Amino acid sequence: MTAADPRRVVVGTAGHIDHGKTSLVAALTGIDCDRWAEEKRRGITIDLGFAHLTEEVDGEVLQVGFVDVPGHERFVHNALAGLGGIRLMMLVVAADEGVKPQTREHLDICSLLEIPAGLVVLTKADLVEEDLLELAELELAEALEGTPFQGAPILAASSTTGEGIAEVHSALIRIAAGAEHDLARGALPARLPIDRAFQLKGLGLIATGTLERGSIGAGDGLEILPQGCTARVRSIQVHDRERERAVAGERTSVQLVGSGLESVVRGEQAVEPGAFLAGRTLLARCHLLPSAPKPIRGFAPVRFHLLSSERIGKLRPLGTPTFGPETLEPGGTALVEIRLDSPVVAVRGDRFILRRPSPQTTLGGGTILDPDWRRPRREQLESQLRRLDDGDDQALLAWAERAGEGGVELPVLCQRLGVRAEEVDRRLRALADDGALLVAPAGPGHAVRWIAPAAYRRITERAQRVLRSFFERNRMSLGMPKAEAVAAILPKRAAELADVYLAWLSKQRVLAVDGDRVRLPGRGEQLTEAESSLAERIARAFEARGLEPPESGEIRAEVNAQAKVFEGLLRFLTERGRLVRLPSGLFISRAALERLRAELQTTGWESFAVGEFKDRFSLTRKWAIPLLEYLDAQGVTRRAGDRRFLR
Repeated sequence: MTAADPRRVVVGTAGHIDHGKTSLVAALTGIDCDRWAEEKRRGITIDLGFAHLTEEVDGEVLQVGFVDVPGHERFVHNALAGLGGIRLMMLVVAADEGVKPQTREHLDICSLLEIPAGLVVLTKADLVEEDLLELAELELAEALEGTPFQGAPILAASSTTGEGIAEVHSALIRIAAGAEHDLARGALPARLPIDRAFQLKGLGLIATGTLERGSIGAGDGLEILPQGCTARVRSIQVHDRERERAVAGERTSVQLVGSGLESVVRGEQAVEPGAFLAGRTLLARCHLLPSAPKPIRGFAPVRFHLLSSERIGKLRPLGTPTFGPETLEPGGTALVEIRLDSPVVAVRGDRFILRRPSPQTTLGGGTILDPDWRRPRREQLESQLRRLDDGDDQALLAWAERAGEGGVELPVLCQRLGVRAEEVDRRLRALADDGALLVAPAGPGHAVRWIAPAAYRRITERAQRVLRSFFERNRMSLGMPKAEAVAAILPKRAAELADVYLAWLSKQRVLAVDGDRVRLPGRGEQLTEAESSLAERIARAFEARGLEPPESGEIRAEVNAQAKVFEGLLRFLTERGRLVRLPSGLFISRAALERLRAELQTTGWESFAVGEFKDRFSLTRKWAIPLLEYLDAQGVTRRAGDRRFLR
């Protein structure tokens, strides 16, 4: 790793109002995070503030960004907008006041977000005696018990006198340098949760945030979600310095140009186009804090916080025999369905926080399992939940199952995972090699699709059922029309894969395809001796009448056949080519048509009108027009205005 490729860590402050978070950051970095005049006048932080420092550790460059959050209970929603992307918590507690309500709430939030590292600073150490300082340390150690930060360093300091600041700085740099440096996140699709957005005259939109994954370069195109507008990156700043490219883990400011950017606000995300989706219904694993006022049964109103976004919604626990009753108890964990009033950009694995709408207190939080949840039928719910609560490969199988017979395409899966196509494709092909998925190759009108074996089994069973039913009703038919079979066997999007499914079904001898007909394998003619004799009499009756046979009903009466049997034998003779059904629905013998075609070639005509045709072959208009339409369709003649030309 070189100076050109530094370690990047974002530190977030946490703690009660007026415990010295902003002063501590200023003492460490020399940067005052309070930007607003009201913040300076009142002496409290209202909105997010930002600072940074750069150090060299063992020959490597360490780039540390700070997000300073407000401590007042009324501004926790602002704090949450900045805490989503941090990797190191700096919990700040005033030595003269000790642990306060917002100390505990911020600690709960950082625990629920699974921030991987932390340290605690006892500020205003110059205001207390040594024994009180020791009591404050004991109280803090007790508050950290049972949290991911149990055993974190607790350091005393004073931003006023400078006492202990060097020690805090050293500890912070040591922990930041030891933090896991996830280089792989830089290769993912770009995702910048916007925690500040403002317009500068002549420059356009300035959007800032902690780059959650991927990288953004000058000139890149971005999509603003959930709004849906597009933008181009004109310039980039990282820690007040111009850069050609920002990478995952950096506090990033981008200057964007494009239409529709005037309405961009905090909570939206600037992302790689097509790589993410915005949805209203989510599946999640949720932990309810022990301090929650009561169990959750049925739908409960919540404020939902994910990265910089905040939404109003409702949550309900999902109960099954495996996952228990539809109840989430304080201190408990359950799978939940979250429905939001407006879309949010989320991917599987995102952490979130839940708060009560009123009074606004933190209820709990958890992990997104499905950012585009669609509750299945009750008999499929258990299987879906079990897979989605497992690893990513099982989630891919769950999404393939949910897509049904139509299958699921790669871009949809990439959006739910927030990763690139190459990684998802590799996983899918490994699952297919293990027999857990089927691959429908790309074809006209569709890309490669991934299909659950259970969906193919349903198609197989339906094909057998449909064909058996058809031949029970049409015993004399040679085969079911292909278009009719596809419509009956393949529902909705599955019909787009008709060639793939028919090939699979043919290979497994579920059916056989003969031209434009589908039949059961091994099925031959199904006529009795009496029916064969009757079919021959019908065919000869049509052949004897030439180009103007009587109505079918008249021939049926002539051969004394029952209506259903007669209709079946007409289809039988048509499928085998003995009779032809004209565009008008009239039946005629193929022998008569062959004689007509031969005689046309002897007329010497280059072209002719309908009247000439009628006169030559002694036809009424009722028969002349359907015969000419048939000849046109067969390519024997070509119509041009009122005349037809022999080909």
